[in-house]
Amino acid sequence: MRRCTCLLVYLMLSAYTFNMPRYFTPAEANETLELIRPILEEMMRIAENIHAHQPELWDMVRKSAGNGGNPALSEILVDFDRLDGFIHNIQDMGIQIKDLIIGLIDFPAMHEGREVYLCWQFGEGDVEYWHEIEAGFAGRRLINWE
Repeated sequence: MRRCTCLLVYLMLSAYTFNMPRYFTPAEANETLELIRPILEEMMRIAENIHAHQPELWDMVRKSAGNGGNPALSEILVDFDRLDGFIHNIQDMGIQIKDLIIGLIDFPAMHEGREVYLCWQFGEGDVEYWHEIEAGFAGRRLINWE
C-alpha cells in the first residue's frame, strides 16, 4: 500500500512544470527552511493521514458514488487539495520535494560552476549537506563552502 501512496504523491509532484531554476546559497536555504519547516511538517502529517486511509479509499469512493457522498471521503479529498496547494507553493519557491514521507527536500545551488543540490531531511537542524544531482541522497557531503 505504501507504494501506491508514494505513486499518488509522485504524480502530484510531477504534475508541476518547473521554470528556470532558482539557486540558493547555503545561508538562503537555511533562511527559507525556517519559513517552510512548519509547512513541511503539515505536509508530512497530511501524507501520513492519506496513507493511513488508503486501503479504504477505493471502497469509500465505490460506496459513496450512489449514496450521496461520504464524510470520511470528503475529509480525505480536502487533505489531497491542501497537500496539492502546499506542494505547489514549495515548488514555486524553487525547492524540490524529493520524498514527502521522510521529509526530504533539495535546494538547487551552484558550486564550482555546476548545479548541485543542497539537501535537507526532516529531523535535521540546518541545511548542512549537498550532493551532485546524479548522486542523490547517498552522495551527500558536508557543506564546506558559502
